[in-house]
Amino acid sequence: MSVIAEIIDILEYKVEKLFAKTKSLEQNNQELKNDLVKAATLIESQALEIENLKKQYETLKMAHSLLGSDENKRDTKLKINSLIRDIDYCIAQLSD
Repeated sequence: MSVIAEIIDILEYKVEKLFAKTKSLEQNNQELKNDLVKAATLIESQALEIENLKKQYETLKMAHSLLGSDENKRDTKLKINSLIRDIDYCIAQLSD
């Protein structure tokens, strides 16, 4: 009987250890999920910031070329022509 009792004690010890390990892994998993959500939020905010900076860059580039810079003059002319076409289209739509 004492051999069976020892086996049961060992088994109980291993089960308790297994439960503790499982709880530890669940906590670690939850922390990793939280970190993942934080990282995704950070990536999204950085992507929005990049888009805003790109728009600002394009605006500054156009303003710089309008001030008399020869750089990007062609792009500015194309953009102005595009805006004029859009305005003409809107006027045509309103006329109908």
